[in-house]
Amino acid sequence: MSRILTGIQSSGRPHLGNILGAIKPAIDLSKQPDNESFLFIADLHSLTTIKDGPTRREFTRAVAATWLAFGLDTAKNTFWRQSRVAEHTELAWHLSCFTPIPMLNNATSFKEKSDRATGPVNTGLFVYPVLQAADILLYDAEIIPVGKDQRQHIEMTRDIASAFNRQYDEDVFVLPEARIDDRLMTIPGIDGAKMSKSYNNYIDIFLPENELWKVIKKIKSDSTPLEEPKDPATDITFQLYSLLASDEKIAEMRSLYEGGNYGYGMAKKAFYELILEQFAEERERFNFYMTNNDALEAELQAGEAKARVVAGQTIARVREKLGFN
Repeated sequence: MSRILTGIQSSGRPHLGNILGAIKPAIDLSKQPDNESFLFIADLHSLTTIKDGPTRREFTRAVAATWLAFGLDTAKNTFWRQSRVAEHTELAWHLSCFTPIPMLNNATSFKEKSDRATGPVNTGLFVYPVLQAADILLYDAEIIPVGKDQRQHIEMTRDIASAFNRQYDEDVFVLPEARIDDRLMTIPGIDGAKMSKSYNNYIDIFLPENELWKVIKKIKSDSTPLEEPKDPATDITFQLYSLLASDEKIAEMRSLYEGGNYGYGMAKKAFYELILEQFAEERERFNFYMTNNDALEAELQAGEAKARVVAGQTIARVREKLGFN
């Protein structure tokens, strides 16, 4: 049996990139009979950017509702809020004492976020990989489904865990492996860059229909006239459509692009209708959980009780080695 772990930040409502790149692949893995999945909401990580409590709570609810909307089986798997399991922060401190500063200085994501920052860069952003390592190692996770941009963080987690294991000459921590779906490495946003809340180029599939259409219409396209053939390989709308559509529908749209007399507005409408059709049930379940907080809380609290049991066992091992027992 393989133990899978995935976390999604509560720094905003989940967008199409989160769903295709992390949530759906993780749920698919969780459905395999030989897998045991630990899936959490990384609300502590969101504190690096969001300081307003009510905003974070609302985003946390939206992330939870998304997982449940896409059919996560909470009876078979463990689903919880990171902040409700105190062992995450305790283990992060222990691991920070085994993490060399040059390793954190070399973190690509820290450099990128620092470069984009408009104000002072907080320490939480700097030590983010250590908390992420704690998230993973706390549950003896073996497989971590991630995007290409997170590969380095998994390597750092392995390095930190290895340093701890060497210190005590024992395999206290399991060394995790990154699992990357090459097809879903990077989901393009409406401007062609990686879809991201920080770039404000994302598609929220749970928006009301009229608001969703307004976003889809903003997808960047070139100025090729309607009657001219178009190159599907370079068009953002076609790329996004191809992530959701069947092979037959993709081939049909490709033919329309290459044949001319097919405008980008038509392609955007087809993409919009595909979202509504493909995610109809998920949109309905999302709205149910967002308007029924008791049902949402029941799912989360049950998962948090399960998570604390596993986390407590790991912390007991760590305290024993550190002399804190």
